[in-house]
Amino acid sequence: MKLGARIVKTGIAITLALFVAQWLDVPTPFFAGIAAIFAIQPSIYKSYQSIIEHVQANLIGAFLAIIFGLIFGHDPFIIGLTAIFVIGINLKLKIENTIPLALVTVIAIMESPGENFLEFSLIRFSTVMIGILCAFLVNLIFLPPKYETRLYYKVKETTEDILKWIRISMRHASEHNLLKTDIEMLRQRLSKLEQLFLLYKEERTYFPTSKSASSKARKLVIFRQLILTSNRALHTLKTLHRLENELHHMPSEYQHYLKAELDHLVNLHEQILLKFVGKIKLHNTSEMYEEELFNKQQFIDEFMLHKEEYQVCEVKCDVWYHLFPLVSKIIDYNDQLVHLNKLIDSFQNYHKSENEFEIGQREEE
Repeated sequence: MKLGARIVKTGIAITLALFVAQWLDVPTPFFAGIAAIFAIQPSIYKSYQSIIEHVQANLIGAFLAIIFGLIFGHDPFIIGLTAIFVIGINLKLKIENTIPLALVTVIAIMESPGENFLEFSLIRFSTVMIGILCAFLVNLIFLPPKYETRLYYKVKETTEDILKWIRISMRHASEHNLLKTDIEMLRQRLSKLEQLFLLYKEERTYFPTSKSASSKARKLVIFRQLILTSNRALHTLKTLHRLENELHHMPSEYQHYLKAELDHLVNLHEQILLKFVGKIKLHNTSEMYEEELFNKQQFIDEFMLHKEEYQVCEVKCDVWYHLFPLVSKIIDYNDQLVHLNKLIDSFQNYHKSENEFEIGQREEE
């Protein structure tokens, strides 16, 4: 079993929260540990954002718990009614992510009525805040996420799986139902990549005074294009899968031509990924495939030429019209690849001292 960084950070945050609460001799320190669990976040920026929201939510929860406790008492019905009000206010303020911890604060304050209720409430509120602050410190100091490394490896692995299926599909060697399942899984992986990219983007804006802000902005553009290009590759694969039967009815010459063109694009995509991390020298990508470069005009002309020949043979030509989406997807895929290649060339050509990606060994999540 492999333990990711967030799992380890959660354990550290709980330990630190309990230790601080015990060191301050706070009664029922386990509330600090519970608060630390809810407050741990996947990034520094989200942790900063979370602590502000949690302070607001817990102030609301503590305030309502004290008011309802002093006026109406501590009956379970009153505690439930207080919880409803807390949820409603948090939803109104659009800080619904903090509702669970705000409810913990309400229950922590109202579950043990006593003569010194106000003092007791402040202690419980402070205990919860200790857990939140400890979680923030752990997010800030321990095992900060390396989003460039995580993004690269996830893009690389997802793209390699897509390209593998494109090669297999063009050779009519794929199992229909298995590929259909894998396409859905690849779509979900790309969706998670988008979420990871948003975390990376947030981290980039967390240090707006950095001298390398322009370099970080360029990195964002490249990562966005990497994901977009992989998305276009997946769209091409989905269309190949959907038109599998139609492709079988194509003349063998055109099938071979289509396979060769897709192989060129797939090979180019792989080389660009290698160039991205410096495993291929600058400009070598275009040199390696200079004779195989995708020609958009020729690709369209070949399609129209074979279509005309097919009609002359007096065979059904309806199947050709079904291939228009595939031709469009392949052309779009090529355009995104060309754009990605230019972005990486530009990035590596200018401001070389600043343009260095921080991609190391893959870390567990």
